[in-house]
Amino acid sequence: MARIAREHSVEAHSEDIPIDRQKLLAGVEGKDGLLCTITDRIDLEVLERAPDLKIIANNGIGFDKIDIEAATRKAIPVTNTPGANADSVADLTFALILATARRLVEGDRMTRHAQFNFHFLGWDVSGKTLGIVGFGSIGKAVARRAAGFDMKVTYFSSPRLEKYEDDRLGVTFAPLDQLLKDSDFVSLHVPLLPETHHLIGERELRMMKSSACLINTARGPVVDESSLVEALKQGRIRAAGLDVYENEPTLSPGLAELENVVLLPHFGSATVETRTRMANMAADNLLAGLRGERPPNCLNCHGKQ
Repeated sequence: MARIAREHSVEAHSEDIPIDRQKLLAGVEGKDGLLCTITDRIDLEVLERAPDLKIIANNGIGFDKIDIEAATRKAIPVTNTPGANADSVADLTFALILATARRLVEGDRMTRHAQFNFHFLGWDVSGKTLGIVGFGSIGKAVARRAAGFDMKVTYFSSPRLEKYEDDRLGVTFAPLDQLLKDSDFVSLHVPLLPETHHLIGERELRMMKSSACLINTARGPVVDESSLVEALKQGRIRAAGLDVYENEPTLSPGLAELENVVLLPHFGSATVETRTRMANMAADNLLAGLRGERPPNCLNCHGKQ
């Protein structure tokens, strides 16, 4: 904000909660630039309140809540912060893998209540098979971490990598159904698109091993959450580690009561270093757009200068 304020007048939402919809609509009126977060729904109603808008800079990589088609029709560049959070999200992904396998949250709770149990068993991570669904910068970062645990890594991505890239990273491509059947841990790293909505539903959960753990640090609606609750209740999969939810911040009924799920408040990128890097990328994009230049990370510029 300090960087932006050196060149422009800034009006900001200062509360540490998502902005109220009516405040957002009122706040964009008369503005030339908008720096938003992944919780803000930027749709046609918002755009029509800000006819002078020159740039929408999203402080995050996900852009599923921004109507990019409407912005493109109005010739408004939309930007995000690609790659900025890859390492922090990959770290958190592996934290969830370890937490679900070794039952860390359950163990913490028992210890706090003086319920020591030396026969409280988890499961090994080392040597197991990790299936990564979506193999962009975060998926690849997770694969690199898995190598340190001697895990066999398979991935599903469209398009798949070239064979030499598979060999370099020590990974193997597998169709989604085969990956689900073979993996001890399934980690999701796809963007939320129409074709990835409920990518993991009842059918896919039934394909997984009863000893498998599902990890989601991508977007909540990639998983049919009610089907996941039933799978966890019935023991059709062993556990889940979630940082994202289908209807954030509301959880599906029954999810919070389950012992075999680790629940985090969507903070995959929440480190000082990563959030600072993201904020600076968003500011770079915003300032470029306000100057009439092509932003560094434009989602809808289509080669235009």
